[in-house]
Order: sequence, then C-alpha cells, then structure tokens
Amino acid sequence: MLGGIDIGTTGCKITVYENDGTYLYRAYRDYPVSRNTGEHEVEAGDIWHGVKAVIADAALQYPKIDAIGITSFGESCVLLDGQDEPVRPVMLYTDPRGSRECEELAEKMGSAKIEKIAGVKPHSMYSLPKVMWIKKNHPDEYARTKRILMMEDYVIYMLTGQAVIDYSLAARSMAFDIAGLTWSDEIFAASGIDKDLFSTPVISGTSAGKIKKELARELGLEKDVVVVPVGHDQVAAAIGSGVFETNCAVDGAGTVECITPVYEGIPEGNAMTEGGYAVVPYVLPGKYVTYAFSYTGGALISWYISQMAKEEKRQAEELGKSVYELLEQGMKEEPTGILVLPHFAGAATPYMDMGAKGAVIGLTVEHTTSDLYRAMMEGVVYEMMLNMEYLKKAGICPAKLRATGGGASSEVWMQMKADVLDIPVTSLGSAEAGAAGCAMMAGIAAGIFEDLEEAARKLITEKKTYYPRREWHERYQTHYERYRQVYQAVRPLL
Repeated sequence: MLGGIDIGTTGCKITVYENDGTYLYRAYRDYPVSRNTGEHEVEAGDIWHGVKAVIADAALQYPKIDAIGITSFGESCVLLDGQDEPVRPVMLYTDPRGSRECEELAEKMGSAKIEKIAGVKPHSMYSLPKVMWIKKNHPDEYARTKRILMMEDYVIYMLTGQAVIDYSLAARSMAFDIAGLTWSDEIFAASGIDKDLFSTPVISGTSAGKIKKELARELGLEKDVVVVPVGHDQVAAAIGSGVFETNCAVDGAGTVECITPVYEGIPEGNAMTEGGYAVVPYVLPGKYVTYAFSYTGGALISWYISQMAKEEKRQAEELGKSVYELLEQGMKEEPTGILVLPHFAGAATPYMDMGAKGAVIGLTVEHTTSDLYRAMMEGVVYEMMLNMEYLKKAGICPAKLRATGGGASSEVWMQMKADVLDIPVTSLGSAEAGAAGCAMMAGIAAGIFEDLEEAARKLITEKKTYYPRREWHERYQTHYERYRQVYQAVRPLL
C-alpha cells in the first residue's frame, strides 16, 4: 500500500491506495492559522501533530503501508533549534514582513540577476526575505537556529531524521539556482543568511529513508515505511495528472485556479518574470513547469453561491439536487456578455497585484442568477486565456489540458474551457491529483512501480475529453477581446 501526505496551509491529509491504484482511505486534520494585521502565522508544532494524527488514523485501518510521498504548500519555513523545537511561529507567504529586506537584496544584487538565478521575481512572499527579516529584527532567534526547513522537508526530517528538500520546493525560497539545481552561493552571500542551515536539495522521488522505528511504533505502522519528497503541491498535482509531455498542462480547478504547463529548458529573455511566472524544476530531467493562476477559481464560485444564490441553494436542498445542477439548468447555452474580473482576492499572474479588486460589468435587469453564475465561470476562464497569451510570449504553448479538482466535475465549465482556450480538455474528475502524485512517486521509490508511465497507468483514470468547437470559440473571442481591457480600465478607480 502507498500513502500520499498533502500539507496545506490550514490542514493536512493522507490518502492511501493499493498498489494497483485502488483508493482505500483518506484522513484529514486541520490546524489554526493566525491572521492579524501585519502577521500571518501558523505553528509548526500544530502541523507536525496534524501529520502524526492522520498517519495514525490511516495505520488503524492499514498498518502495512510500504511508502509515503510528501507534498506541501510553498514558501513558508520553520526555524528549528538544537533540540528540533521551533524557534518561532511560521510566517505564511501572505505575511507582509520581509518586504524591505527583499527590496534591499534586489538593490544589492539587481532584480534581473536574482530572476536569472532563482527563476522568480523578487518578492517578500518567498522564504529568504522572511529569514532576513527575522535575523534583522530578532537576532537572538536567528542565533539559536540550527536548521531552516520548508514544510515538506520539515515533516520529512521529523519522520526520518534526514533533511532533504526536492528541487521544486527549494525553488520557492528565492535562493535556489534553477540551472545548477543547488543552493545559490551568490544569493545567500548577498542576503547574509547561512546556506548550511537549509536542507540538501534532491530530485523529486529520491528516498529520504525510513520512518524512525520508535515513531513507526507510536503511529501504529507495522512496516519500514519509505518516505519520499514529492514537491510543491502544484508539482505533485501535475505528476498525479499524468502531465509529462511538453505540450501538456494540468488545470487545477480547485479553490485557486492554476494551469501548470510542462516545458523543456529555461526560457530565454524576461517574458516569464515580467508576468510573475516562476521557472520551477520538474521531476523529469531538463524539464520545468510554471504556475499560471488566479487566486479565485472555485473560491469565486463558492462565494457567489453562498452570498448571491441563497434562494437557489434552498430550492436545491428541497429538491434533493446540488445547487450547481440547479443553476446550470437555468443557464442559456451562449456566452453571457457579462464581464467578471475575478480579482476578488487580488490579482495573481500576470499582474501580481494584491491591491486589485473584482468587478462585474454589463448587468441588466434581464439577467438571472444563472446568467451571473455562468459569467463567474467565464471570468475565471478569460483570466486563464490571458495567462496563456502571456506564456506564449515565452514559447510555452500547451496543446491540451488535463483537469482535476472540484471544478473538473462541471461539464459546463469543462466545455467552456475547451471552447475559450481552443484546446482539448480531459477531465480526471475531482480526483486527488496531488495525493495520486505522491503515491506514484512513493511507489517508484519503493520499487513497486518501474517508472512514471507504469505508475500513471495504475493511479490515473480519465473521465471525459471535451473538444473545442470553432463557432463557440469565435463567439467567446468577441467577449474576450473586451475582457482584456477591463483590468486597465478598472484598476485606476480602486
């Protein structure tokens, strides 16, 4: 049996599979997150206790797990003292601290040089500026620090005693050399942070060893469980969606809408960093991925239903239907003409503008709740079309998408994406792509699968492929050309 642990910002989960790909079990634990003015934090101890709890839950049912893959959210790091205790709370990527330190580093080295080495545009959300802030403002805490780990390698270290981090998570630090696949001496020297405090970078799927025997007994595991670093959560989702070819991308249709294309080599020029696109080493040698995303994908749909479609939600409950089904039944099968700017939580790529706000343009008294529901979907897809245009400047042109997450279960939304983007979209349903990716890499490391292709055959099931319709693409294109102008028109007013 194989396990996949996904460490999120507000909770963690484990998913267990048979080695033939059969889903067996899932357990989840949440933990508190503190978001005060100027401080967004989570306790590393709470994450560790959550991870132990889900493993123990799974072991009650399936104690003979062979291997576990680990994926996690990015950027945030924990500082450990000599007794492996956290020195201070973990700052989340949304925490504004580190902004000045990031500016100082960019002034010292030059933004272009950092971008070329690290594959990311300098930003305070990354790990290194946060550590620089701690050293400057809490030198006693930095002096007590013996290890600095991100969430993937923190959990791996606590499980096995080995401090290893995969390339994709290391790249979220702003201090990793994406070409040399090692920590950047030059960036660390300029930052004044000790490089040796960080974990050893390894390619995704490298065995980190086995869970400590006393810990395995405590958790109820009966085998020597191999632990495997898999990577950043979006990378794990790409693996778990079977996206290995350079003409393919995964569309993570979850709370955040994220398209993750695979491409060969590091793109020339600055087209990537201009749009805030990271260059991230992938599991396959010589290949990289990037993240084109909107903070509000499924989150926008959830907001609309909870705040604007309360009556439809009540009716759906009375009829024994889902509210999504009820709203889709009321849709007219044509583009709405309503323009929804989905920046309800700020703008991600290609603007990277946290001050941006959402907008709805073109409403009339004739429009219905179903029309506006469809328009919310359209806005998210238009934003992804905008991202695809930016990526094309860097030579990244996915010819097909593999969709996963809650939104992948909507036939209306999947067909809309195929029509607007003008490429086939294969739905994998709402399957846990990240968990599947973890199980795949764990199975390879444990010798259960020979390679990624065999692992994909066992764990990935295609639901349905939606093909673009030329007439519909042209109709959507008319509205998209108007959409491209909305951000520039609205932003000066907000």
